[in-house]
Amino acid sequence: MLRGGKVGLRARHEEDIAVLRTELYDDVVNSARAEGGPWRPISPGSKDPRLVVDDKEQGNVRFSVVELEAGTLVGSAALWGIDTHNRSAHIGLGLLPSCRGKGYGTDVVTVLCHYGFVVRGLQRLQIETLSDNTAMLRSAERNGFVREGVLRSSAWVMGGFMDEVLLGLLARDWKPEPAAGAAA
Repeated sequence: MLRGGKVGLRARHEEDIAVLRTELYDDVVNSARAEGGPWRPISPGSKDPRLVVDDKEQGNVRFSVVELEAGTLVGSAALWGIDTHNRSAHIGLGLLPSCRGKGYGTDVVTVLCHYGFVVRGLQRLQIETLSDNTAMLRSAERNGFVREGVLRSSAWVMGGFMDEVLLGLLARDWKPEPAAGAAA
């Protein structure tokens, strides 16, 4: 497990899948805002890659996010689109509705930066988020990400187009937290 100040990132457990399906992916509005495509129902037991991790897949690393004190599941995180030639990747995360607003998002981004820069040796991490996702924008900027641009009307969300903000962080500009990423 990789540890931050509040959360840990660990492998996906079978019991996590039902919670993530119910709390994140079956929520049409949340899913429509978080995914790059339209919402669709997921059949119980399906091998949807957002839920069931393929350990052979090298370009996407998915984690379950757990609160460190109690060990309870609080969300999902990923380093995706890993490009080993250009040494870059994208960061994504989703927190259960009851776990939002507690500082977990900033900590998840911190631990994902440690994983990307230290463990994977990447040069660049990138985040794309909807322009009204102030929580993600704050989490990214608190970790040193810089707004690099706005993709105007690039995301179709629940009947309308929205702008996306593109943020980037280079390894040389990253200022790691002393305890971030400590393995358990």
